[in-house]
Amino acid sequence: MAGESVRQTVVITNPQGFHMRPMAAFVEAAARFPCTVKVTRAGKPAVDGKSLLALMGLVAVQGSELVIEVTGARAAEAIQALVAVFQRNFDEEQESAR
Repeated sequence: MAGESVRQTVVITNPQGFHMRPMAAFVEAAARFPCTVKVTRAGKPAVDGKSLLALMGLVAVQGSELVIEVTGARAAEAIQALVAVFQRNFDEEQESAR
C-alpha cells in the first residue's frame, strides 16, 4: 500500500513544550520510514515532520494539539513510532530525576 495515509492528533503534555530535544527525537524516528510526514498545529500550515527547522516553526507549547499525518509505505508503523515519542513525554521525566 504505497499510498496509505494515517493521521493522529497528539497533545503536548511536557511543561517545556515541543522543544529542540524532542523535535530531534521525532525527526530521527520519522527518518527511519520511507513515508511523507506532515505535522500541523491549529492556525499554522502543515510542515515537514522530517525537518527540525520546519518543526521549530510550529512553536508548540504545553497544551498544543498537533496533527501528525503520515503517507506512504509503512505509514501505520511510522505513525505508531512517532506518537510513541510524545507518549514517552520525550524521555524527560527520567532525565529530571538524575
